[in-house]
Order: sequence, then structure tokens, then C-alpha cells
Amino acid sequence: MKYRHTALIPLLCLNMGTAHAKDLHDHHGHAPATDNRTVLKLTPDERMMILEEMRLFLDGVQKMTYSLSKQDMQATADAARNMGQKMVHEVPPALRAKLPQEFRQLGAEVHGGFDQMAMDAETLKDVGYTLNQLSATLKNCTSCHATYQIQVPAVNTRTKR
Repeated sequence: MKYRHTALIPLLCLNMGTAHAKDLHDHHGHAPATDNRTVLKLTPDERMMILEEMRLFLDGVQKMTYSLSKQDMQATADAARNMGQKMVHEVPPALRAKLPQEFRQLGAEVHGGFDQMAMDAETLKDVGYTLNQLSATLKNCTSCHATYQIQVPAVNTRTKR
């Protein structure tokens, strides 16, 4: 009789493990079937311009967090300053016209937030304070990514013969 119960234990564990994996998959699985974000229809060059700026932000945030982990507030300030108004380039009028006011406002708040972080990192030299500022600024990034998607117009790949 003992052996029958012992043989059931691995089967129960396997079943529980499968249920747990399914539960994890259900909560952290695929993205929704539809993307309800606002579409920004840009030319390939305009798209690349915006994506390059996002990559520069990501690189700058990595430099900031590394510097903060070392409590190097000057390097933190330098990285933040590079993402502030210094990073703003002249946006071509055609691109500016395509970007919603809310999108431009979020961008201005992000650049301004990094300028403020640079000044405060140099004067206050408080890692926790700068991390809180960084978190608040990154909320603008996540809000923008949750609201907008960038697409280029479809290109007709069919060639006439």
C-alpha cells in the first residue's frame, strides 16, 4: 500500500508544476492581441531619429545608474546633463507637425527632468534623492511607450513588370 502512495507523489508534483507554469504564463505571457496605442506615422528617417534619441536615453540611464551605484555624483550629473536640453536637437518642422502636443510635452518634461537631476546631483550629492528623481522621470518614458507606437507607411513591395 505504501508503494502506491509513493508512486503518486511524482505525478502530483508534475501536475502542480504544470498548473503553476500555466498560471505564470497566463499572467506574464503574450501581449494583448490588439495594440491600442496611438500610431505615429513617420517616414523611415523620422522614425530613426526618434529611435536614436531613445537609445541615447537608455545608454544615459545605464551610465547614471552605474554612477549612482558607485556614489559618483559628478559622473551621475554628467550623464544626466547629457540627456537634458543639451540633447535636444532642432526637430524638422515636418516631424514636429506629426507629433502630438502630449508627445512633445512628455519629451520636454523628460529633458527638463534630467537637467534638474544634474543640478541636484552636483549640489545635494544624495543618491536616494537622485534615484527618486530618476524614477519620476522614467514614468514619463513608460507613459509615452504605453501611449504611442511608431510606424512607417507601408511600402508597396510589388514591382511592375
